[in-house]
Amino acid sequence: QVRLVESGGGLVQPGGSLRLSCAASGFLFNNYIMRWYRQAPGKERELVASVTRSGNSATYLDSVKGRATISRDNAQNTVYLQMNSLKYEDTAVYYCNVRVELVAYWGQGTQVTVSS
Repeated sequence: QVRLVESGGGLVQPGGSLRLSCAASGFLFNNYIMRWYRQAPGKERELVASVTRSGNSATYLDSVKGRATISRDNAQNTVYLQMNSLKYEDTAVYYCNVRVELVAYWGQGTQVTVSS
């Protein structure tokens, strides 16, 4: 079955960086767009970034443009989210997502906390 496992979250100071990873299995990884979402306490889940099947094109939430880079390694079935210049408002649980045959799958999430 489809499985997504995120890692790489943690506590970081403002201005710091993190690289999130999502290991995928159970589907043909290079056939699907991959996405990162996040959900802050008391807020709705929002789409942070998405990357095409080839990895050649990506889209970003306006508030992370210029600070985030989504990438994928189709040989390793892994998608990444590099976050730089982190801000307090980036604090959230970050989730990996894929839609396979119209069904949305989610990982368990990884917590990113930006705090001094």
